[in-house]
Amino acid sequence: MDNRLNKIRKEMNILREEMRRTEAVMRDRVGHDRDSTEAAVRLLELRIALAAKAAEWKALGGLAILPTVEERLKERREPVKRPRLYVVPAPKTPAPVAPSNTKKRKLKARV
Repeated sequence: MDNRLNKIRKEMNILREEMRRTEAVMRDRVGHDRDSTEAAVRLLELRIALAAKAAEWKALGGLAILPTVEERLKERREPVKRPRLYVVPAPKTPAPVAPSNTKKRKLKARV
């Protein structure tokens, strides 16, 4: 039974890849103002085949949760959590230092 599930899963992956290629062809045709009816019909056929494979996979005991489109959209629409901004107090300035009684010397270059 496990081999059958793996086979169906691989077939589903192949169908998804073919759907991606068909969608790319369809977008290209639409972008160039050409008729994309054939690609659209092929895409619908692939979706029907994928839905049938998914139903068969689930009937055989596939345990993965297959979310609906609505559930996927809800997952991605959660607000982005941003870190809170904290105010950092400015460092305290040190007390002024009293001038010392030492004299500054001028440095001369050696000749």
